[in-house]
Amino acid sequence: MTATDLPAVMAVAAVVHPDYPEDEAVFAERLRLCPQGCLVLEGAGGPIGYVVAHPWHCAAPPALNSLLGALPMQAGCFYIHDLALLPAARGSGAGGMVVARLAEIATDAGLSCLALVAIDGSLGFWRRQGFHAVHDPALAKKLASYDDAACYLERALPSGAPAGPAANPTPSTPNLI
Repeated sequence: MTATDLPAVMAVAAVVHPDYPEDEAVFAERLRLCPQGCLVLEGAGGPIGYVVAHPWHCAAPPALNSLLGALPMQAGCFYIHDLALLPAARGSGAGGMVVARLAEIATDAGLSCLALVAIDGSLGFWRRQGFHAVHDPALAKKLASYDDAACYLERALPSGAPAGPAANPTPSTPNLI
């Protein structure tokens, strides 16, 4: 992702997450702080999705539509802030490919897990990607800012473990850039 992709990212976000709007400044800051975790999924006709991820603290998801200021010096996880795919990209294997790529990035950075907040009926997808719920009463207030069904999830990344079979996309799979 580059700064010139932000209008397309915002357009995808408006389609995929209309109930969870975030300012362009949030995406621009994440891109500035962790460019390797900000990727655009290109289809034949242009962007069909994106992911925004960055090092962060375990069990402490940032609030929606908030600026971070800086990344932590001692991060515990690679936090997936947002993975958004247009309806045309769903079922193509693109989501699994993105998660595998993020696992590689996190492993290369020496982080031991991926983390996220599942919203909007996405829990099944994330469970299929190897994530499990972390139940911590201290998270209840933060999760309530998302929605009633929001769930904090983590996926361990053993050191030296392969990221998964989707790490090598086939030619028919959309490309992450």
